[in-house]
Amino acid sequence: MTEVPAADRRMLEALVCPLTQGQLRYDPEAQELVSKSAGLAYPIRNGIPIMLEHEARVLD
Repeated sequence: MTEVPAADRRMLEALVCPLTQGQLRYDPEAQELVSKSAGLAYPIRNGIPIMLEHEARVLD
């Protein structure tokens, strides 16, 4: 698993959930941005966050 550079990490931390406008938590191991308020995890592919509801994984 590759580590996200500091500049990219700051960019990821500035993003919000497109559904709830709530805070996202970056999960470096899964390469996802997790929205607890929406119950979704948005994937990060090739360093690009995919902020689409139909691409997100539903949290257990």
